[in-house]
Amino acid sequence: MTKVLMVVSAADHWTLNDGTHHPTGFWAEELVTPYSIFTDAGWDIDVATPGGIAPTVDSASLDESAGDAETLREVKTKLDKLQPVLAEPLNLDNVEAADYDLVFYPGGHGPMEDLAVNETSARILVDRMANNAPVALLCHAPAAVLATENAPGGSPFAGRAMTGFSNDEERAAGLADKAPWLLEDRLVNLGVEYNKAPEPGAPYVTVDGNLYTGQNPSSSRELAERLVKDLA
Repeated sequence: MTKVLMVVSAADHWTLNDGTHHPTGFWAEELVTPYSIFTDAGWDIDVATPGGIAPTVDSASLDESAGDAETLREVKTKLDKLQPVLAEPLNLDNVEAADYDLVFYPGGHGPMEDLAVNETSARILVDRMANNAPVALLCHAPAAVLATENAPGGSPFAGRAMTGFSNDEERAAGLADKAPWLLEDRLVNLGVEYNKAPEPGAPYVTVDGNLYTGQNPSSSRELAERLVKDLA
């Protein structure tokens, strides 16, 4: 059976450039849609967070502005069913990532706060890349690769094709002017070969060997289905 480690942010806020805290966490669709697709494929999933802290769902991801009514109802239903799993995640520090066939990071602004600087996550990512083991990051979750900047020999993500939440999308969300940094800018500065959809908000997935990335919430299904297709 294919085993998946889902690494979820434990942050419940994002510190803005004026020092205030923007409430956030994980984006519901980016967790529940891949989770459902993976389980429907018969895959076994473990959820882990920094410190084993129960993750916080970003309330904005459940707001009517986050999608059409039918999709939101489905997301909320699936999220409710996952509460027992999310209430008791594994501690990322105690996980042996090599035991998993795939390490998957859902997004939301949470990873910008904690996973972007998390040493354990960085070690996992460096090891996955060194061993050509599948890793996938969605939306804001590519922020986690920034923690690999000081890896021996440099970040293994430099020169690799990736996507992630774009500057244009951050502006449309109304947070770009308040952000301490923007994901697209930091990925480019790291040396990533950054790509994005022609239109903000459109689904977009990149695959570079073992490295899979999705640009935004609307990329959740496409990314998960591509992983199932490739890893089946």
